[in-house]
Amino acid sequence: MLSNSVSFRRTNGGVGAFVENVDLSEPLSPELVNTLKSGLGEHGVLFFRDQDIDADAHQAFAECLGNIDINRFFKPVDGYPKIAEVRKEPDQKYAIGEDWHTDHSYDQIPALGSILLARELPSRGGDTMFSNMYAAYEALSDGLKEVLDGLQANHSSRHRFGYQSTANKNSKDTGGRLGNPDLATQDAVHPVVITHPISGKKALYVNRAFTLGFVGWTEAESKALLDLLYNHASQPEFTYRFEWEPGSVAMWDNRATWHKALNDYHGERRLMHRITLEGEALYA
Repeated sequence: MLSNSVSFRRTNGGVGAFVENVDLSEPLSPELVNTLKSGLGEHGVLFFRDQDIDADAHQAFAECLGNIDINRFFKPVDGYPKIAEVRKEPDQKYAIGEDWHTDHSYDQIPALGSILLARELPSRGGDTMFSNMYAAYEALSDGLKEVLDGLQANHSSRHRFGYQSTANKNSKDTGGRLGNPDLATQDAVHPVVITHPISGKKALYVNRAFTLGFVGWTEAESKALLDLLYNHASQPEFTYRFEWEPGSVAMWDNRATWHKALNDYHGERRLMHRITLEGEALYA
């Protein structure tokens, strides 16, 4: 399939585009892979509908784009250690990823992004929200941009996945979905504003799940500014709510977006398969 047959149709929200005329069950040409990468850098998240792909095709698609970053904490799919389950059972209340976040920002070299495939969906609800960190940065005042451009922030996995994390304390409710708290030892420092490695645009790079505070600032000072940024970047004009359907795929760029799972389907099962891609070092 040639890349000139592919089209990107922007969503009616603040981020993302639908990719049309692509069958992910077929081998992708290098030209098409480059087109998709460019589209991902531009739009932040790409959505595909009506994809009939099994685990092998899911993994093959990911490997066309780059190396797979195996998540340390999620339960893998049986027989496919590179694919993680994102699962919530009918008797569980806690949905993994229900707060705004950026995957793997706690790593020294954070993940590029993830490819999430719908496997089992509730009868209603279970959508995913995305937010545009290009637009969130651009909407800040010039004065605040000047302050943020010179800052770095600390990120960590310990408080989310370690022994003292909420997820570990509520292990009964997580139901084996998360594990390996002894591996939650990651700490990293990243620029608060990065230059995106594909698009060259500036993007805000802090998130509520894994960012602890600014380098050289007190906890109280950091909290005040981080809360302002979190409230700012989650405003409706920057976001899009993606409604999952059978065969839907979402591929997002962690360097340009936030995301969160909506936990509004208690009493029903939701099963997604996620592959995460290795990234590169981030620079201001």
